[in-house]
Amino acid sequence: MLYPLKFKPVFKDKIWGGQKIKTSLGLDFSPLPNCGEAWALSGVPGCQTVVSNGFLEGNELNDILEIYMDELVGGNVYEKYPAEFPILVKFIDANDYLSIQVHPDDALASRRKIGSGKTEMWYVIDADPGSELITGFNRKMNAETYVDFLQQKRLKEVLNFEKVKKGDAFFIPSGRVHALGPGILLAEIQQTSDTTYRIYDWDRVDKDGKSRELHTGLALEAIDFSPVGSYRTNYRQVPNKPATLVECTYFTTNLLEANRLTVKDYAALDSFVIYICVEGKAEIRAAEKTLAITAGEVVLFPATIEEVSMLPDPGIKILEVYIA
Repeated sequence: MLYPLKFKPVFKDKIWGGQKIKTSLGLDFSPLPNCGEAWALSGVPGCQTVVSNGFLEGNELNDILEIYMDELVGGNVYEKYPAEFPILVKFIDANDYLSIQVHPDDALASRRKIGSGKTEMWYVIDADPGSELITGFNRKMNAETYVDFLQQKRLKEVLNFEKVKKGDAFFIPSGRVHALGPGILLAEIQQTSDTTYRIYDWDRVDKDGKSRELHTGLALEAIDFSPVGSYRTNYRQVPNKPATLVECTYFTTNLLEANRLTVKDYAALDSFVIYICVEGKAEIRAAEKTLAITAGEVVLFPATIEEVSMLPDPGIKILEVYIA
């Protein structure tokens, strides 16, 4: 019988990474000097997470998918994604600006034979005072205007900067130019893809004096210049009731904040469910198994699990993710 699965994160040393993945989330990324990303649940080839509990301990995520198929992910999900787990979950610590970047959509990724596109969302776990991120443009844009500003090294003038605080959420569909700024720790939920087109990297170099590769031409075709009314996700959190942050083709994400025993019925949901703990801790019971979840941990509930009970400590916050 399948059961709630925990995983060992894959840690990524980034030029802009810091210490908060260890100090705030308790994840030990040694021997890395710093850590920009902890891939908490990943089916990306070469960077797969492995199970850390139960009889499946040591198995990679896609190996489990190959064996259990729709029992793991659900019938409809398996029809769409038979070879690769479709969701990638990361914790990201930005100690400096990330590169200004964009991701392709599915159609462009298919034409370029690079797998799927990349739509994602961010939930801010913590942010230093004054922290900001970039999402989209601050005015009506088209390709010609964008290229002019880029060539004049004035791209920053047309980017939309957003001040952020703990609890903020942002939807980043494929095609939207974006970047994180320093002082932000967040959870990222995305399509399983590692394709990023880097537009500008703040003229920085690594310890060997080398700049990172830019993808100016590839990015241009990927950018969506459509105007957006508001970039920030507006939601209202009520204790013991889920607040929907994102509903899209690729995933649904709800924020759960509970202060009492909570029982979730997933019998009608033809999908796996992921719990991402972003604050506090709780005891969880499902499939006759009991386990703890704490900030910085992810639990994957296979599609065969129809009910999950959660006994939270005060202050628990969990992101609930599935494919509708």
